Amino acid sequence: MDRPSPHTYGYAARIAFVVELAEHLHAYGTTAQRLEGAVTDVCEQLQLQCEPWVNPTGMVLAFNDPHRPPGDSDTTRVIRAAPGDLDLSKLSEVDRITEEVVAGRLDLSEGHAALLALDLRRPDWRGRLFHVLAYGTVAAGIAGLWRLPWLDIATASAIGVLLGQLDAVTRRSARMRESADALAGMIAGLVAIAVAGYVAPLNLNTVIIASLIVMLPGMALTNAVNELTSQHLVSGTVRFAGALTTVMKLTVGTMIALTAAQLVGVEPQVRAWRPQPDWVEWAAMLVAAFSFAVLFRATRRDYPLVMAAAIGGYLISRYVGLALGASVGLFASALLVTAAGNGYARWANRPGAVIRVPGIIMLVPGSASLRGLMSLFQQQDVAVGQAAMLGVFNIILALVAGLMFGNLLLPARKSL
Repeated sequence: MDRPSPHTYGYAARIAFVVELAEHLHAYGTTAQRLEGAVTDVCEQLQLQCEPWVNPTGMVLAFNDPHRPPGDSDTTRVIRAAPGDLDLSKLSEVDRITEEVVAGRLDLSEGHAALLALDLRRPDWRGRLFHVLAYGTVAAGIAGLWRLPWLDIATASAIGVLLGQLDAVTRRSARMRESADALAGMIAGLVAIAVAGYVAPLNLNTVIIASLIVMLPGMALTNAVNELTSQHLVSGTVRFAGALTTVMKLTVGTMIALTAAQLVGVEPQVRAWRPQPDWVEWAAMLVAAFSFAVLFRATRRDYPLVMAAAIGGYLISRYVGLALGASVGLFASALLVTAAGNGYARWANRPGAVIRVPGIIMLVPGSASLRGLMSLFQQQDVAVGQAAMLGVFNIILALVAGLMFGNLLLPARKSL
């Protein structure tokens, strides 16, 4: 027996499905323009008219039925939501469920229930443990990419594990959530200062930045400017302000640690030394790529794809940058990664974010923004801060240009 077409279901049922879809896409880190595009596409398939308005902390969805008189079926849903957290596995599952419902292979009520069931999927203790450890391995990987000495790599990794535990605690505590970034910066600073003061010299600021790399809002900064360029002005402004606030809280925590060390008379030994051979950088690149696959909660079958995208984006940026300049390398990497993501979405009928997001994650300017603010406060020199911020904007503009022209080179088949 053939299933009824989705648009034959009741008006309220169709709205309920779209609202649930929008909430899940928002929860899994979808940007405003892509979420609005996805909702509009699905509504057209379900014979609904919808005017979505999305920002990082909520959305407004205005519906009406085109088969009824104007004003007779107007329905507006106002949804307050916390900023999303990237989850490639659930994002892919949401995409699959939506495709099944729109194609009529899955009953609308079954699709709605399947979306609700995603909220019940929680990682077991192994998944939580791997997620915490991934904070440490990604910090070690980034420190290795920067060719830091072994003690620096070990220190960054140990701090990363501590921050992973902090993240697990703050996710369950609303009271601690607001101060989580400042606490993370303070923990990173205190541990690094203790090692540099009592064990051996460190590349102090660089170790702190490597350990905080997961918490830095480089992707948020890039997405914010991308939303602004696509005329999603409110969402882009809000996301940009949120990213800057995160960087400031991390800097505040770090500066508290440095000030406390001065008050108690601890003098960290600082050095600028990067002695590692080439093989350490290559090994670190593999470790970092695997760690990002874990942190992005990709499905196991997608691990090779996510790792290949992260490694490919980094290598393109590096070698093109060496030949033609850093900004050109970033632009070329973002362009090719975006086109590859759109091509994958067309070929595999799955979200292009599986390639696009990990492909640019090691290029985003989170570390540069934190380094700039730390240098500004440590040296009390506005010129230093201005130079650092100019570098951040150069990175963002190169990435955003690559994202835009990548979409022109090979347009996306679907919004995700």
